[in-house]
Amino acid sequence: MGVKSFAAIDVGSFELSMKIFEFSGKNCIREIDCVQRRLALGTDSYLNGKISNEKMDELCRTLSEFSDRMRAYQVTDYKAYGTSAIRETENTTIIQDQISQRTGMNVEVLSNSEQRFLGYKSLAFRGDIFRRIIEEKTAILDVGGGSIQLSLFDNDTLVSTQNLRLGVLRLQDSINRFAVPNSKVENLIDEMAMAQLGTYKKLYLKDREIQNLIVVDDYVSPCMVRQYGSEVMLEPGDYREFQNRMVAGNLSRTAQTLGIPDEKVPLVFIGTILVERIARLMDVKKIWAPGATLCDGIAYEYAEKNRLLQGEHDFEQDIVACAANISKRYMGSKKRSDALESIATTIFDSMKKVHGLGRRERLYLRLASILHDCGKYISMINIGENSYQIIMATEIIGLSHLEREIVANIARFNYSRFVYFGQQAAGSGLDRSSYLIVAKLTAILRLASGLDRSHKQKLTGLKASLKDNKLMLTVDTQEDITLEKGFFRMRETFFKEVFSVEPVLKQHKDF
Repeated sequence: MGVKSFAAIDVGSFELSMKIFEFSGKNCIREIDCVQRRLALGTDSYLNGKISNEKMDELCRTLSEFSDRMRAYQVTDYKAYGTSAIRETENTTIIQDQISQRTGMNVEVLSNSEQRFLGYKSLAFRGDIFRRIIEEKTAILDVGGGSIQLSLFDNDTLVSTQNLRLGVLRLQDSINRFAVPNSKVENLIDEMAMAQLGTYKKLYLKDREIQNLIVVDDYVSPCMVRQYGSEVMLEPGDYREFQNRMVAGNLSRTAQTLGIPDEKVPLVFIGTILVERIARLMDVKKIWAPGATLCDGIAYEYAEKNRLLQGEHDFEQDIVACAANISKRYMGSKKRSDALESIATTIFDSMKKVHGLGRRERLYLRLASILHDCGKYISMINIGENSYQIIMATEIIGLSHLEREIVANIARFNYSRFVYFGQQAAGSGLDRSSYLIVAKLTAILRLASGLDRSHKQKLTGLKASLKDNKLMLTVDTQEDITLEKGFFRMRETFFKEVFSVEPVLKQHKDF
């Protein structure tokens, strides 16, 4: 393949960033330019829920400059994402339209879980060192302007992820609003942070030991990279020396030492305090700040999707692991969900020519299989509705809000009466395409649930094949499956309605 250039644009809460990358072969990515422009959009949106006309003008001017630079580099493709500053405005859609009309640029808005997932993917740019670190008990701290995300890993597996509204720009706005004198700033940050972090520790850390802390941000990490390089892991004592050295002296001298604008120094100061408090809370042994940015994650994902990069880490499995831990939190049965997932995916895989769905939709089915009955934790009667509410209220890193609603509805309709398109309650985010995905995957999950109605995993050796508009499901078991056959017949009606395919259950070795 020839050389291909790509631009990744981050419309952040404090600044706009663009990185231009060059792809010259499989697994060959090179950053060739980086541009940053300060624009504190979050100051408006966090306080007022809207972005002022003046900042909208500056935003569009900056994006137009980025567009000119992209043309100069003959960029063939780009992705531009807005984060919390745009996400938390009251008129997000209007802002996106204004940008499109005035600059010709399409800016998509990331949900928090999508944004953090890209931040997590940005670490994959660092290759072997990242893979080695997360094989141990590791926390990733992603610090943004509006919030922070704490994700825990154990043996290369995502254990939990949680969002806290402790972003550096949000904290800075509180300091300014309260007119806090410089002498009391650190104490105030400490109190605001520890009020939430103390609760987080009780709920998610408990007796868990964390060896490493990885920092992803646009504030502390760049300064640490300048001081130590991108591969050095600091011990907590060395980090505290860096922190003390950074805050010693006046603002201008600190800015000069760190090589950053004067106005960014207070945000870096807040960031260093957050990192230090979290490192102390977790009692970590090493801190790594490789300077990874959202733009790196955008480029990594683009390369993955376009087969320009063969990633070694299974990010999809992290989404599944996140769902499994949610199920565990609500007392879900792993044996039951594993059996249901196996049956459902076997049916899905045998019907590719009929349902027309792909790998991403298969992931939705897996997640719904894992989370299908989490609502029983609240009520054994209204399982479907409660499962929907739990899934919608719980962040699943890597899924957009719409994708989470798709999964939640599949789990809901596995138990509740199916609501057809046009009959949905006001506020539902499902469009026609999403509705069809929900209908098809619900039909599969319902059939699979009927085949494990006893919760005894009798049909683990299920085989499925599609022949002449009939789905032949064959089981080789000596178990009594009278109950399963009964529920299978009850649930086949909706399956036939959705696919115009008749499911047929056959048992070898009948009694």
